[in-house]
Amino acid sequence: HLVESGGGSVQSGGSLRLSCAASGLTYSSYCMGWFRQGTGKEHEGLATIDSNGRVNYADSVKGRFTISQDNAKNTMYLQMNSLKPEDSGWFYCASAPLRPGQCTVVSEIWDDDGDDNHWGPGTQVTVSS
Repeated sequence: HLVESGGGSVQSGGSLRLSCAASGLTYSSYCMGWFRQGTGKEHEGLATIDSNGRVNYADSVKGRFTISQDNAKNTMYLQMNSLKPEDSGWFYCASAPLRPGQCTVVSEIWDDDGDDNHWGPGTQVTVSS
């Protein structure tokens, strides 16, 4: 249902744009997000966007990362600028049915392992100093 692309290696201060292609979602009101799993680190929510275009960011990426979507292409993006070595890790996109007020990076909706939640296989980002 979800497939990420755009990962790779970049030097500190560089930029990357990740893409998440969505298909087969059974709900039109959605919350989608980007998450990161760094080596030895906890799974971290980075940014979310809902079907109304409302966005939410983790403090660690505010001002550096921008989430967006192209509904015509069924694709979500994460533009990452001013990358730091600590941004390295596996990046995942996810989708969930939209619940009022709960489309945030820390929402419990991401803990739901039901059939309506989807996660991509991930794309790796490495930022070197």
